[in-house]
Amino acid sequence: MGKEDRTMTRRMAIRMALAAVALTCVTAAAQALGFSHENTLKFSRPVALPGVVLPAGTYSFDVASPTALDVVVVRSADRGKVFYMGFTRTVVRPRNMSAAIPVAFGEASANEAPPIAAWYEIGDTTGHEFLYR
Repeated sequence: MGKEDRTMTRRMAIRMALAAVALTCVTAAAQALGFSHENTLKFSRPVALPGVVLPAGTYSFDVASPTALDVVVVRSADRGKVFYMGFTRTVVRPRNMSAAIPVAFGEASANEAPPIAAWYEIGDTTGHEFLYR
């Protein structure tokens, strides 16, 4: 490898490192400025998400990061345990649905936990539709 090739490789490595630092700073700044998507939701009965049934209780619903808005993470209320992480599809809140209602349920038989079809961040016009197979 010639001197010119080593210089080009070194410059590329420096650029990539600076880009990674800049992305980290932007993500941290977004979180520090309060661009939080987190909602704390309490369920009085079991509910289902793709691949998991959550017992009655309080849970934190959030997006994975400010740059990954289609990945939803559901954690315990203290954020200590992850119950669900998965891809979602962005959907518009139905016109007749109050902005104070955070979830829409799908259909389930009488003895099954109702599936959460979509989570709408409180007060937002768009939401996250869970992908069931």
